[in-house]
Amino acid sequence: MADNSSFDSLNERSQHLLKVLIEEYIEGGTPVASTALAKKSGLDLSSATIRNAMSNLEKKGFISSPHTSAGRIPTSAGYRVFVDSLLRVQTLDEKTLKTMQGSFEVLKTPGDIIQSASSMLSGITQLAGLVTLPKRDSISFKHIEFVGLSDTQILVVLVLRDGEIQNRLLEVDRKHSSSELQQAANYLNETLEGRTLHEAKELLLEQMKSVHDDVNRMMQFAIHAADKTLNDIDDGGEEEFVVAGETNLIRYDDLSDLSKLRNLFQAFQEKSEMLTLLNTALGADGVQIYIGRESGYEVFDDCSLVTSTYHTEDDSVGVLGVIGPKRMSYEKVIPVVDITARLLSASFGSIKNKG
Repeated sequence: MADNSSFDSLNERSQHLLKVLIEEYIEGGTPVASTALAKKSGLDLSSATIRNAMSNLEKKGFISSPHTSAGRIPTSAGYRVFVDSLLRVQTLDEKTLKTMQGSFEVLKTPGDIIQSASSMLSGITQLAGLVTLPKRDSISFKHIEFVGLSDTQILVVLVLRDGEIQNRLLEVDRKHSSSELQQAANYLNETLEGRTLHEAKELLLEQMKSVHDDVNRMMQFAIHAADKTLNDIDDGGEEEFVVAGETNLIRYDDLSDLSKLRNLFQAFQEKSEMLTLLNTALGADGVQIYIGRESGYEVFDDCSLVTSTYHTEDDSVGVLGVIGPKRMSYEKVIPVVDITARLLSASFGSIKNKG
């Protein structure tokens, strides 16, 4: 199997030929013959020299020969050294950049922002666009209210900084007066305002440990009610992602095998494997690229995934990216993913500041 040391051992000419071969294959989708490589390389080399260089690249694991063709195609190892060492990322043209910026300017809710981001990713790249929903623990608490519905039921209204409103019914063992409920809400709003949900839960946990019988019943109720509500939100369902443009993948010959397409679409539907893969990028900065088996899942062996995290006030709260064939235009896809992540971060920051 090829590795970086194998690539470093290549002379400059072989590295250039590998770069040209991969670029030609990405553009055309057909195996690249030595005659075509000789013309495209811009080097004054004989066909024999080109063939020898291609043979060496194949021995090192960067290219392979399909049985039905005399040409060569990149391997996953070839794509890896291409994106790591040979790729020149393009700058987005002004028209595309303005279109991307405009897509976020009129959006008001987190759901709209995420849906727009996934649709934009798929529309520009013509691949499948993916955006994970924000991790709740990174979203900030804004306001809580308690409304008495009966002697044993209280409606809890929790407002988050990103504009989301959560309502929960809370069963209690006695009637609470309106003044008690207001007092409890005031205490929590003063204590938790501006904290992330993770910070709020940790603080409540500490306060629960210190609550004794001599503490007034209002404070006991407030702490336990808020703790139950926040934990209930976390248990409300597994974290998911929004996907757009899955059908774009049908047009690529690399993914045309019906059984592979079926498995890939099933992975989009079941979500668990895709979420696990996307979440591996949560702790990483910048654009990450997973090629073929690097994903760790067989269903993605013929695919590449290009991801980036989006942030709110320096906290990683989600991942976005595109998935497509390994034969994708990395030089175009990478800046689209990078800029979308920045725009998404700015949009969430704007919502939080307005809140």
